[in-house]
Amino acid sequence: MAAGGGLYPAGDVQETSMSDLVAIVYPSEAKAEEVRQRLLKLQKENLITITDAVIAVKTDSGGVKLNQLVNATPVGAMTGSFWGLLIAVLILHPILGVAVGVASGAFGGAPSDFGIDDSFMKELSAGLQTGNAALFVLIRNMTADKVLKEIKDTGGIVLKTSLDETREKALRDALASAAERPAA
Repeated sequence: MAAGGGLYPAGDVQETSMSDLVAIVYPSEAKAEEVRQRLLKLQKENLITITDAVIAVKTDSGGVKLNQLVNATPVGAMTGSFWGLLIAVLILHPILGVAVGVASGAFGGAPSDFGIDDSFMKELSAGLQTGNAALFVLIRNMTADKVLKEIKDTGGIVLKTSLDETREKALRDALASAAERPAA
């Protein structure tokens, strides 16, 4: 079993406890979102397992905005309200229990950072041109040939990966093929 679980040759699917990070720069947030949606569709088809997928956009003010796949605050609030209601039913104060549960869940969920480290993404994206976006994807496993076929026409420039040289070259070659094709 190979270390990491990203782009494997010709249809091989590998599962490991590690994930591979891939960051690709696109000319706009809309293009990065299009690619993220394609990857999520492929995940529904069981061709890729994504742990996290975040879009970092360089703003006009020079800062970096992160468009997270999952916002932890609402998830925490929902979980907190469930546990609050359950506890409240036991002590016969459901309204109070739900309110306390929502507040504590939202408070606990807000600072949580799942997946790719936010400060790492912001630091790496600081060098982007204004308006450009980087799609950061944490991949647990994938069927490489099918996934590359789906994203090869999207273009993009590889910013960073944790892939080995062979898999990184396959990704770069697939993305470069879109840049080489004349516009229709």
